[in-house]
Amino acid sequence: MPSAEEARKVGTALVAQFDDYLLPRLSRLDAPLLVVVGGSTGAGKSTLVNSLVRAPVSATGVLRPTTRSPVLVSNPADLAWFQRGQLLPGLVRTAESSADPRTLQLVSAPALGAGLAFLDAPDIDSVVDRNRALAAQLLAAADLWLFVTTAARYADAVPWELLTTARLRGTVIALVLDRVPADAAGDVTAHLQEMLASRDLGAAPLFVLPEAALDGQGMLAEDLTRPLHDWFAQLAADSDARATVVRQTLNGALIALGPAVAGLAEAADEQIVAAKALEDRVQQAYRNAKRTVSDGLRDGRLLRGEVLARWQEFVGTGEFLKSLESKVGQLRDKIFSALTGRPLPGRNLQAALESQLVTLLRGVAADAAEQAYGSWQAHPAGAALLAPELQKPGADLPQRADRLVRDWQQWVLGLVREEGSEKRVVARGAAYAVNGAGLAVMIAVFTSTAFLPTGLEVAVGAGTTVAAQKVLEAIFGDQAIRALATRAREDLLARVDELLDQESARFTDRTGAVGIEADPGSALRRAAAAVESARADLALTGSTK
Repeated sequence: MPSAEEARKVGTALVAQFDDYLLPRLSRLDAPLLVVVGGSTGAGKSTLVNSLVRAPVSATGVLRPTTRSPVLVSNPADLAWFQRGQLLPGLVRTAESSADPRTLQLVSAPALGAGLAFLDAPDIDSVVDRNRALAAQLLAAADLWLFVTTAARYADAVPWELLTTARLRGTVIALVLDRVPADAAGDVTAHLQEMLASRDLGAAPLFVLPEAALDGQGMLAEDLTRPLHDWFAQLAADSDARATVVRQTLNGALIALGPAVAGLAEAADEQIVAAKALEDRVQQAYRNAKRTVSDGLRDGRLLRGEVLARWQEFVGTGEFLKSLESKVGQLRDKIFSALTGRPLPGRNLQAALESQLVTLLRGVAADAAEQAYGSWQAHPAGAALLAPELQKPGADLPQRADRLVRDWQQWVLGLVREEGSEKRVVARGAAYAVNGAGLAVMIAVFTSTAFLPTGLEVAVGAGTTVAAQKVLEAIFGDQAIRALATRAREDLLARVDELLDQESARFTDRTGAVGIEADPGSALRRAAAAVESARADLALTGSTK
């Protein structure tokens, strides 16, 4: 569905935030506060981190991107918490610099106060897709996001999109405007503050760093970074202030789950509706096929052509009556057949019945496959699930249809044999032959009126048909022969239903393979409501908002 790709991204991001931030932070509200330093390419993030901790802990340089894997800097006393891997568990901890974005380099810096850590993230607008995705993931794990931009790039669109996302999540934000020329400081700062205010970010602390040369270690002079350094030092020293930041960001992240999960629930509902619509289209196509078979057994159309000719021959030449004579007559016919090479009585009729039914089944299966394929092709979700082979029936359908009809014919003969044995009927002083009676019952299945002549049968010789009916009624009874025909028809239709259900499953198995759970939208809404209730009870910020 059109909503699927965006919903998949949102779902993946939410799961990442649960694992990377929400669950670890909820398990330890007093864990060190994590400041994620993020921003545009070349904004000077790594230089700023190094300058704040007064050590070259993060690589800097002119080649972009410089920071490929994140670097986390903390006081030695806090290092154990970050080494345990509860926060950002998907990243492998390492003590060495790495170009692998799946690693997290841990560095201790005694100059950084305990209770606070900096994480130097990859560029949010990196030319490397993996770096951009990692930057977004790290920002979602921040207690506080320190956004670094420059006088030349502060109005770029990408940073503002992420700033807006951070605000909606409730993340505490501080900003650094770096490399500001002295003659433009007033104008640039004023414009940036206007942009922040227009996006409800006016309360975010803003620090302005002038354009300046770096020292021999690639760091800014201490007097330039002192306001920012002192702000963080005060935050590190004040446990209540840190707790306020953590609780505000955590509370905002939990509140933001509501709209995000509501959107996922709507997308999940669309999936259910689409899957049902696709399955309904398939079911309709194969219901039509089943109805065609059922109608064919009721309206006499299957009595046309070869079947009709063989039935008339079978009855009109006396073979039907002969087949109901003694077993001696059966033995005589077998010997005659062996000597002359001619088929046994009724064999031609049985073959015609089989051929007519198989042709019908193959035809309706082909029509249903084509109809279902076309209906899916017209649906945005169905088109993506189609495969060329679905446009036709299954490759083994002819064999399964042949087997179905042969098995049904044998079942009918068994049914007649069972009914005859219960009646203990003797015709003309001898046991009757099952085959002739069985064939007559099969013919009865082909018309809703059993042997009562229809217009079609009258036209081809109702007299012989009625004569055949009278013989069978004499053996089984009027109601019994009708009951036999009804049971045979029901059994045949049940077999046909199973065959066509197997054919339709070629389509519905594809919707099932998508793995859509039953009513996932409701499950998501219940989960979101439970989280919201727990968040309100926790009162992270002293209120439910």
